[in-house]
Amino acid sequence: MEQLWAPWRMAYLSGGERADGCFLCALGAGGAPGGPDDLVVWRGERVFALLNAYPYANGHLMVAPIAHEGELDRLERRTAAELIAAVQRMVRTLRRTYGPEGFNVGANLGAAAGAGFGDHLHLHVVPRWRGDTNFMTTTAGTRVIPEALGDTARRLREAIAEGAADERGEDL
Repeated sequence: MEQLWAPWRMAYLSGGERADGCFLCALGAGGAPGGPDDLVVWRGERVFALLNAYPYANGHLMVAPIAHEGELDRLERRTAAELIAAVQRMVRTLRRTYGPEGFNVGANLGAAAGAGFGDHLHLHVVPRWRGDTNFMTTTAGTRVIPEALGDTARRLREAIAEGAADERGEDL
């Protein structure tokens, strides 16, 4: 019998990694992305994109405003516009980098809607492939992510930098 090792999950399962304060605010206030453990792959003027530390699929990103705001309808108009433009950029980047066959894009607004961390709005961008929900997910309740987060972050940062030259004159 083969084993699937995921030791990095234990800190999350035991509650050892939960820090006080808003982790999205802390990440949003950081400098330029690129450290070896940095999940931030892109930073704009008002929003940023980061890898989900516990992804549903390889390349699962979150796009969040830098400002601490939990309500979509309370975002400043310019922040909301940049948020959607950043989601578009991440979809293009993921499509070029990984070639997914589809995407799930969305937000869980409030605890009743499934938000695990609802005080700071964030949109999920999840690349999808036919058959990516396989026997491991359906019978063992386990997702298999084929690439280390650090490798995914590096690939996406490179693709974002390369894609910036190809953007159609959009200001992001």
